[in-house]
Amino acid sequence: MDHLPERATAPAPRGRPLDWVQQWHWYERTIPAPRRVNPTPLADHCHIPPPATVADVHAALAALTARHEELRTTVDPLRPVRYVHRADWAPLPIDRLDVPLADTATLEAATAALAALPIDPEREPPWRARVLLESGTPRAVLLTAHHVVIDGWGLAALLSQLHDLLRGKEVPAESFVRPLDMTAARPSERARAAEREWLTRLAANPAGVLAPFGGRADGAGRHRLQHRSVEAYGDLDRVARRHRVSPETAVLAALAHEVATRTGEHRFLASVVVANRARAALRGSVGVRALTVPVQIDLRPGAAFGEVAASVAAACATAYRHGRYHPARLVAAQARMDRRRGVVAVPTIEYNCYSWPRGYLLPEQYTPPEGPAGWIRSAPDEPCDTLYADLALDAGVFTLDVTVGDQLLDAGQAAALPVRLCALLRALADGADCPVPARPLAPAAPGWWRAPRGWVRLPAVEEVLRGHPGVLEATVAPDRGARGPGGGRQLVAHARTAPGTTAEDLHRHVLDHLGEVPDLMTPDRYVLTPEGEGPRTTDVGSARAPSRPPATAPERALAAAVAAVGSLHGPGVVDMGRCLADHGVTLVAVPRLLALLHHRGLTGIASDELAGTASLGHLAAALEPLPTRAPRGGDTPP
Repeated sequence: MDHLPERATAPAPRGRPLDWVQQWHWYERTIPAPRRVNPTPLADHCHIPPPATVADVHAALAALTARHEELRTTVDPLRPVRYVHRADWAPLPIDRLDVPLADTATLEAATAALAALPIDPEREPPWRARVLLESGTPRAVLLTAHHVVIDGWGLAALLSQLHDLLRGKEVPAESFVRPLDMTAARPSERARAAEREWLTRLAANPAGVLAPFGGRADGAGRHRLQHRSVEAYGDLDRVARRHRVSPETAVLAALAHEVATRTGEHRFLASVVVANRARAALRGSVGVRALTVPVQIDLRPGAAFGEVAASVAAACATAYRHGRYHPARLVAAQARMDRRRGVVAVPTIEYNCYSWPRGYLLPEQYTPPEGPAGWIRSAPDEPCDTLYADLALDAGVFTLDVTVGDQLLDAGQAAALPVRLCALLRALADGADCPVPARPLAPAAPGWWRAPRGWVRLPAVEEVLRGHPGVLEATVAPDRGARGPGGGRQLVAHARTAPGTTAEDLHRHVLDHLGEVPDLMTPDRYVLTPEGEGPRTTDVGSARAPSRPPATAPERALAAAVAAVGSLHGPGVVDMGRCLADHGVTLVAVPRLLALLHHRGLTGIASDELAGTASLGHLAAALEPLPTRAPRGGDTPP
């Protein structure tokens, strides 16, 4: 039988380590899609200026592929390593689609459809393009890219350069000297000090700031909305000029003002995305050049907005100077810290700015009607623990995209948030000071209590405690006579239990559910009353559970995988009562750990669960056999 001649293959490219910003997105691709913070893949489009042809689009994308190594990069599935291929390594991933009318609605729908197609960044180019033709005339190019090697700003820069090439313009050369990357030359002591500061900022903030003051107690989804306003654009410009801050900083200050007004909390954490494109020569960078830094918001009750804006600007500048981060190590350190504190440190606001000019889109995109939120919908996926706000300032339009969990803001409150922000900007633009209120706008919902570590929903703690098999009844309340390490009132659990149930068992049980149940906090003291006995009181500081070796087959499999990828010497020293981070396993080792479990025929644990606070014993209980796949055609089962 004759065979087609095999295509000559180029030598395999040498692997390069992913930088400290790319590592997070490399890990994030393993998280189940509904629970990802960042959309993967990203997608956008640009119009094709006449008289450019489909051949011109192909030529321009080929030139950009040769120019940007990110467009010809693949990643290793099990190690944080990338491979840069030759420009002719693979055919350009471009196709075409005929449409009756290339209007704004069609472009948005077609872009969403292209984004829904899977991209495998391990085996194929991390991008895909589609040319829309109207009556045979090319009208637009749709582009989607995987976040592992191209970020949102990079996609916009790529489309802008594509549009320039189609117009016959020269594209300036890209600079390979990036300001944040220069921190790699700093002494390791500086990096470790920055990491300690990062963790200190997380630990110093109250938990659950937004939840007690809005939303629904039974919220199980999330709302997504977009608000666009031409008037707010002008108001924001006047506010920024008056207080001598950037428009992006002014919006973050307005968000902080809104949180303080709603909750009465004047100290909380915001996660702010910083782009590694500080100079004009870097604005055309296509790769992942942004990271998230923790910004500590400290507001003085009664402070005028000018003081708020200056405070937020200073906090951002401090956060930007933290130095070099190692996301894998930091996430593990945060998990250890959260488990030790008994509460998950969640920022109140996740803030991102899309501040690039997108002049390559069709003009119709920028004529939105004034009024309330452009669209809002609820999804039955995992609720958000923070308020996500994305700001864009394009062609004179203020656009705020909001994603928020139903337990934080209900549909009405979510839709009202950008309207309130625009009203605040209007008042500020007209000269008002808008001082920060000293008290919250609304009282906390029933069942909530302000502990020294933050807000906690007492019924949630009681429900988790009752889920332990040794608990017959449980109530949780602040103890007036008990004081915690910081002098505040302690959270105390009173439980009627079966004989043999210990405070250590209950404490570990609550810790295992920190990442699963919103608004949860471990009690500081346990008062247990076993049947037939008197009450026993145990402070959490004295609850030192003994090391527990693996006992079941799933636990032994997980312990062996942990020992293989962590910093231990063997599965015999794995403590099933402690979390993954306690064993020296960081998120960059999670794909290898999952592969080892898969090789043993086990599944049931998601990668983001492995990066959390749950103990290994709790994770092992979720392991289950891989489903048997039926043979297809000549295939044989694995």
